[in-house]
Amino acid sequence: MDLFTRSWAALRAAVDDLSDEDFGRPSGCTGWLVRDLVCHLIVDAQDVLITLATPSDREPTRDALTYWDISDTPPTGDDPLDALTVRLAAAYEDPRLLKFHLDDVGSAAGRAALLADPAGRVGTRDEILTVGDFLATYVMEWTLHHLDLIAHLPNAEQPPAEGLARSREMLERIAGVPFPASFHDVDALLVGTGRRSPTEAEQAELGEAAIEVPLYLG
Repeated sequence: MDLFTRSWAALRAAVDDLSDEDFGRPSGCTGWLVRDLVCHLIVDAQDVLITLATPSDREPTRDALTYWDISDTPPTGDDPLDALTVRLAAAYEDPRLLKFHLDDVGSAAGRAALLADPAGRVGTRDEILTVGDFLATYVMEWTLHHLDLIAHLPNAEQPPAEGLARSREMLERIAGVPFPASFHDVDALLVGTGRRSPTEAEQAELGEAAIEVPLYLG
């Protein structure tokens, strides 16, 4: 719960620090500008609120690792929902409105997470998870999207170190193999999720992990 809160607070602070010009820069998500990614974060915050308000008495069907749908192909940005996000982001026009909406909904999602019982069970995407596992998936989501947000903003603050380490651990467990110890957590996440290609040296170091990555998480 604490790691969810810190990761989410850091990501929202990074958005708040953006200049108006930054919203028109590319993000680390294929086909999305920074403004599109911020709009997606608003939808994510709504998902947190909706899911935490959808309790279930059924047994969990997934956990923080099996929650993810793994694809063999990278995103193209042509998915209808991705395209809808682009149109919705453009409709805001003024970046300050995007910031306001994210702060408004995002603050509520953060408060709801603090009030939730980690052992409780909730429904999302036709699956059942414990609250703790559901929020753990969002530590990964927030961390990866924080990296996406600052992909072309070299002076921006990185995600919290604890969130990077936890996300790397989760990705390694999903892949079933560890990444080389020489890889910084950021590089392990970027290469491991296909956000960038490994260098020749990194490819050689990956060893058996090269067979398992990249993992395209959805």
